[in-house]
Amino acid sequence: MFWVVMRPSQAFPQLFTWEEIGIRNGRGQGREQWLVIDRKVYDVSEFSKRHPGGRRVISHYAGQDATDAFVAFHNDKSLVKKYLKSLLIGELAPDQPSFETNKKKSLLEDFRELRCTIEKMGLLRPNYFFFFLIFLHLLVLDAASWLVVWYFGVSLVPFVVGMAFFTTAQIQMGWFQHDLGHCSVFRRPRWNHLMQIVVINMLKGLPASWWNHLHNQHHAKPNCFRKDPDLNMHPLLFSLGKTLSVELGKQKKKFMPYNYQHKYFILLAPLALIPFFQLSILYFAIRRKKWLVSTSFCVYLPRYLESTWFIWVSQMNHIPMNIDYDKNKDWVSTQLHATCNVNQSVFNDWFTGHLNFQIEHHLFPTMPRHNYWKVAPLVKSLCDKHGIEYKSKTLLTAFVDILHSLKDSGEHWLEAYLHG
Repeated sequence: MFWVVMRPSQAFPQLFTWEEIGIRNGRGQGREQWLVIDRKVYDVSEFSKRHPGGRRVISHYAGQDATDAFVAFHNDKSLVKKYLKSLLIGELAPDQPSFETNKKKSLLEDFRELRCTIEKMGLLRPNYFFFFLIFLHLLVLDAASWLVVWYFGVSLVPFVVGMAFFTTAQIQMGWFQHDLGHCSVFRRPRWNHLMQIVVINMLKGLPASWWNHLHNQHHAKPNCFRKDPDLNMHPLLFSLGKTLSVELGKQKKKFMPYNYQHKYFILLAPLALIPFFQLSILYFAIRRKKWLVSTSFCVYLPRYLESTWFIWVSQMNHIPMNIDYDKNKDWVSTQLHATCNVNQSVFNDWFTGHLNFQIEHHLFPTMPRHNYWKVAPLVKSLCDKHGIEYKSKTLLTAFVDILHSLKDSGEHWLEAYLHG
């Protein structure tokens, strides 16, 4: 079947079906990438290469409806509409539904109504005083780490105390730059990006563009293999999720003794994160010609301690959840099947950088973290209405569930490896 793609300058829009859009997923002949936003069809084949949020994040929605992802990632719609005009090639035909058949229409309608409600409540607006205190406290921690060593010397006790302060300061900087990367600290994206460069490039020695490139993909398709970079340690180090583990076992692949991965995760995961991040940064810098790369190659001890903290916090919300290939589910189902919460407390909020509210963070990635607790009851009500489990657990249970999940995945792999 052949048709002519008509540009917006033509007299009338070209009409498309979901089937025609679905085959433009970047994998077919010509590598075309089309996506839908509010029934409008856009060709992002070339634009994806210069997309400010990264090439891959927009490509992950090629051939799909990206309406809710687009809204979630962009607070300033007027800023991004200038890019959309030149990409518009048509719209859905009148006989085509606004939602793909595999997506839950009533759930998405209620979710979009909920988003309008939280916008009216002002829950997407940042509290500058809150973030000032966050920034101040991490600077105090960082200064304390150096003052302890400077005043008391480098004997064992001052060194350990200073290292504890420094590690805590570094992880809190990580949570703060994470806020900035999501443009949730300032209303203007440019201010967020500039401050993020100060925090992650200058204070942590990591490139902001590299972090955003990876993290935006994670939010677009969490726990979707080959689309979520957080799963890149499968299968080299770990076997993740039942589906992927059984597949790996049936292929008779064994890079590690996965049936023991719940035992070596505690030591290996933080240790592996350091070279993984550094090699990833180096590859990113060469590929993207971003030469302001990490300055912290030699600071391995605090990096290991920070990585341990980071690994347990970041994975407690995802590894125990569903891990699979992208099934092109609706935005709400995609996020909720891949995330869970940890119960709120002052300590949990601080220790995790408010990522104990992972469900709310994934549904509304640009929401300032100090508002998660306000929207949580509304999200829970939405889940109850549509029969979706809203998981929340204690911090200790969340940590233990990582090991239980790895143990289960390892057993699925072993069974398929031996008998599949």
